[in-house]
Amino acid sequence: MALHALIPAAGVGARVAAGTQGAPAKQYLALAGHCMLWHAIRCLSHPAIETVFVVLSPEDVVFSQYDWRAFAGRLEPLYCGGATRRDSVYNGLVAAMAGIQTDDWILVHDAARPCLPAQSLQTLIDTCLQDPVGGLLALPCADTVKRIASESAQGVRSLHTESRASLWLAQTPQMFRAGLLAQALRLANAEVTDEASAIEQMGLQPRLVQGSRRNLKVTYPEDVAMANALLEMQ
Repeated sequence: MALHALIPAAGVGARVAAGTQGAPAKQYLALAGHCMLWHAIRCLSHPAIETVFVVLSPEDVVFSQYDWRAFAGRLEPLYCGGATRRDSVYNGLVAAMAGIQTDDWILVHDAARPCLPAQSLQTLIDTCLQDPVGGLLALPCADTVKRIASESAQGVRSLHTESRASLWLAQTPQMFRAGLLAQALRLANAEVTDEASAIEQMGLQPRLVQGSRRNLKVTYPEDVAMANALLEMQ
């Protein structure tokens, strides 16, 4: 049973681009001397991970302009990205199946999480290798959670406060067997926003492995500065 990784990187990152003049697709934003996707791949430089598949848009002409020699022999681009994350991950799994086994483990990681700590990755691998389902990095929700009322001309208003006692915030990587994940994504509805959601729709319960606040997701323009600072510290 081998370990492989997959990074869906076919999107454009509209929320970041909206606040960053002339920004390229989010995965190619410059951070600490490299593009963000480079850092996300570097985070998966673990001796047990044999291949890192990067799922790109069929129209992507930017990936080939970067220097990926640091990952020679381990990096495989797949130009089969779809309209949604679910589509990209599923298409990537189907394309990767020519070189992997259904019982191999796949770690799906966000291109927008360039600061994944090595210890978090190691803990996820150690924990999930012994789990019958698989799991994901996540953090217990520390903030007070509000459910909003319907929006109006006066803006967004709070309807009531939700209990955070049983709420966790999902991160990546998310680690499942390739065959199980492909089946789950094939059957999943279009609304799933991560791989664990598709696994849950099969009636299974993914393991939650406590991650790190350093493993932030670059979503808004201000996140770029925070990620850049973390990477420069490393």
